[in-house]
Amino acid sequence: MNRAESVFEFRDQSHLERAPRVEQLRELGFTWADLEDEEYWLDAVAVMSRETYQELEKASAGLWAVLDKAVRYIHRRRDLYDLLGIPPVLWEMLDDCPLPEPGLISRYARFDFAVADDGTIKLLELNADTPTGYVEASIATPWICEQAGITSPNTAMKGLLAAAWAVEQPDTAACVAYGSHEEDSGTIEALVQHSGLDVQCVDCLDLWIDEGSVRVGEDRVIQRMFALYPKEWMAVDEGGEALAYAIETGQLQLFNGPHSILLQSKGLIAAVWGMYELGLLFDAEERELISRYVLPTYNKPVFSGNFVSKTVFGREGGSVRLFDDSGTLELKDEDGFDSSELFPTVYQKRAEMARIRTAEGELHLLTGMFVINGKPCGLLGRAGGPITGNTSHFIALGVRGLTR
Repeated sequence: MNRAESVFEFRDQSHLERAPRVEQLRELGFTWADLEDEEYWLDAVAVMSRETYQELEKASAGLWAVLDKAVRYIHRRRDLYDLLGIPPVLWEMLDDCPLPEPGLISRYARFDFAVADDGTIKLLELNADTPTGYVEASIATPWICEQAGITSPNTAMKGLLAAAWAVEQPDTAACVAYGSHEEDSGTIEALVQHSGLDVQCVDCLDLWIDEGSVRVGEDRVIQRMFALYPKEWMAVDEGGEALAYAIETGQLQLFNGPHSILLQSKGLIAAVWGMYELGLLFDAEERELISRYVLPTYNKPVFSGNFVSKTVFGREGGSVRLFDDSGTLELKDEDGFDSSELFPTVYQKRAEMARIRTAEGELHLLTGMFVINGKPCGLLGRAGGPITGNTSHFIALGVRGLTR
């Protein structure tokens, strides 16, 4: 397909004065549009065709059910926990805690897709444990799209979040470096505000645990906590084992729930692909979905070329390596934390992402789709190099001709 016929249309807004727009976004709660004099937010809208969005929404719902089914198959199978790279310190917690009802293992998640210029959709990974980008998607994107006269499908996010937290009822929301890490702090504050609940925000580093009782300060006991704290860190952090014990004994209810780590592991996609190839577990409709949207993914380097390697718990591009058609290393992430020494690696066929021409040059466009309270509901656009890492930009994604 000619680039001019892409399913994405790039609408540059950089001719508008940036400073007052950044200030308006700050007042709405998106305070990191500029980071240390760097423009994290690209003042533009990438407009997706209505047909592509509708297919993406349907694919997200179907893949959500497929991955949920896979987790239920893996639950309490410790050999498969090991295959997914789940740290053994969490196995007791995963076995003892009951699985949530279908579709709600995680109530706050985000798919990352490669959507090519020709509209081909491929799943890269699922961030089902501690996804960020919520402020960008739920607050900034609708405002930016409205200013540009473009429809945003993200307006349902706040209501779905409120419905999810009405069930979970956290009394505390936590992140590391609360008050100083602008993005994570702003994320949990937005979640709390949208929930409508009386929830206290705290720093994970201020928590302490006494015989399974999680506390902050001298007297306050935390019983139900939402935390932007990756569960695999319990394997390496001081106090991680104590936190796992608090959860497995029921003294702390953690959100997202314990089993979201099974959805989070990139090893789950390898397991789904392996079962697809072996003709296990999935019915004909699910197999068609996997064939169309899931990339061949393995726990071993079986490709001769044109593949990606990444650790099962790599985040923000950390540990990602791209190999060309000849199997030669083409590019590796230099910015994110490389977790390859801590967790196993998966190998995945490469997929094409759409490219957009911006004032920053030609950038690859990564398409995120939030799934909140079990429903696909919000687009998140990020633009950067072939590896989407910490240096990528946020760009609003809208939909052409969509009616709600």
